[in-house]
Amino acid sequence: MRIVLSRGTSPSATLTDRPAQARTSDRLHLQALARSLWRYYVVSTVLGRAARTYSRVRVEGVERLSEGPSVLCFSHQNWADPFFIFAAMPRQPRFLFLGPEQEDMRRGFRNRLMRWGGVTVPYQPGNRGLLAATARVQQLIRGGASIAIAGEGRIHSGEGVILPLRAGAAYVSLRAGAPLVPVAISGTSWLGFRRTVRVRIGLPIHWPPTSLGRPTSDEVTRLTGEAQSAIEILVADFPDQPKPGPVGRWLTELFNEWPEGSRPQVPPRLGS
Repeated sequence: MRIVLSRGTSPSATLTDRPAQARTSDRLHLQALARSLWRYYVVSTVLGRAARTYSRVRVEGVERLSEGPSVLCFSHQNWADPFFIFAAMPRQPRFLFLGPEQEDMRRGFRNRLMRWGGVTVPYQPGNRGLLAATARVQQLIRGGASIAIAGEGRIHSGEGVILPLRAGAAYVSLRAGAPLVPVAISGTSWLGFRRTVRVRIGLPIHWPPTSLGRPTSDEVTRLTGEAQSAIEILVADFPDQPKPGPVGRWLTELFNEWPEGSRPQVPPRLGS
């Protein structure tokens, strides 16, 4: 079933007496309200300054960003990576994050903060929630916002390692007609105080779909492969960092959710 978000949905209406499309829009409203810009700038500025206060942030390639909206596909080693995206990116356009996958964004301090600031496009578990969020992302891109997506879909260990990218970033890029920009965040595997964190921005990948509507699986696969290669090159020269002191180790793992249950061993680098 195709889900279309209604622009005219009223947040005050009940879910039980509405058509299915309107109920989907209401559920998304419960996840992430349409907030005023000042809340976004408050949250993004505070998070960016927190990153620059704790770490030495080095940004490379920011001039490669286009003036219009784009889809950022970034590497993901730590829960704090979005802080460094905000620290590195220009004030315009807005950068919103796709995710997290949550049943109710009104629960938990982090979820409430993200929801209050309107810095994310979260989605409820299941394909229906993801489809609704994807439709919302297309609206935001058409409105001039850029979308940042953790391409690997999870955190990983190892500065020079990139897990196989999922198809989401390429799909959104092709569907919205926005360039895909590979971004490597290096130095967050361990959050040591005043250590260097490098945000390296690669060349935008322009890959217009061959037909209107949904991109083909072949187009998504090929664009995903291009992004995979680009990010692997961007992280290749950054060395693995030693463990920091107790505070740094605590901060590193504060909100990390490892699928394995605990931090895995660092896998071998590509070509080693």
